[in-house]
Amino acid sequence: MHRSRHAFTLVELLVVIAIIGILIALLLPAVQAARESARRTQCNNNLKQIGLALQVYHDTQKRFPPGNISSTPATGFGGAGFSVHARLLPFIEKANLKDLVNSEVAWDDPLNDVAMQKWVSMFICPSDSNILIPPGAGGPNNYYANQGSEIIAGVPWSPGNVGTPNATMPPPSGVFYSGSTVSFADLKDGASETAAFAEKVTGDFNNGISTLQSDTFRPGTYPSTPDEAVDDCRAIDVTDLSMQGYSNVGAPWIRSYHSTTSYYHVETPNKRSCMYPPGRIMTTANSNHPRGVNVAFCDGSVRFIADTIKLEVWRALGTRAGKEAFSDQDL
Repeated sequence: MHRSRHAFTLVELLVVIAIIGILIALLLPAVQAARESARRTQCNNNLKQIGLALQVYHDTQKRFPPGNISSTPATGFGGAGFSVHARLLPFIEKANLKDLVNSEVAWDDPLNDVAMQKWVSMFICPSDSNILIPPGAGGPNNYYANQGSEIIAGVPWSPGNVGTPNATMPPPSGVFYSGSTVSFADLKDGASETAAFAEKVTGDFNNGISTLQSDTFRPGTYPSTPDEAVDDCRAIDVTDLSMQGYSNVGAPWIRSYHSTTSYYHVETPNKRSCMYPPGRIMTTANSNHPRGVNVAFCDGSVRFIADTIKLEVWRALGTRAGKEAFSDQDL
């Protein structure tokens, strides 16, 4: 007796392959969503650790770290241009890295090159996976300090800048700006309603390429108000390479600068960034998370802010004492 052996037909194999393909297509978005959720959680945790470090720094110094010191010595930092991040190193368990920073010279002094090149995992959001920072540019950073809701790139008046274009502009309203000495007592809007840090993606480091998300564009105008700055920035053709301003965004973390460690609450999240030299800027928070950015507040809390937030509410979160009124439903 002979038993006949049945094999799969070609049609049956094709049906099975098609079913497997459909299942993969259905599962892949769920897997990608789960991965992004994990990355966003890690990003949230990084900001929480930075927020906690701010609290400890304040307990020690009785104020928050200054956004920048151009020439006036600060506690422990006599050199120029160091970021908030550099000042927070001892408070995020990076004392060894802090020891590599020579704070008596400028941030870009050769004595600080070793420290500058270090990558600090707490300063990097896992969702910014396509980091294009070239060798030698320094360690990357995705968490920027809040300068406020104005467009000035420095203090509006001091003995050193009388007569400069920003001399008659409103003073910085944020927490971290040049020469700032902000403390909890100065947060009249409340620590839980004042932004401290927000996310920003790193750049392509190439002005020959227009990258809408990360580039800082240069409209060639000179706005006098935040509204004018937003209108001018929205109006430009970003594919026109003559509008390129600055692409070296996100490094090095040791430097206090609008393209490395500082952002503004002038435009809502995930919109364009633009520069208006001399001395005016709107560096905008953004992220690779869908539909918003993580923001750390001065009380140490972290909230996800949708990019559909009203402009007036976003600007209110950027001020420390603006006396603006809004509810949690506005966030």
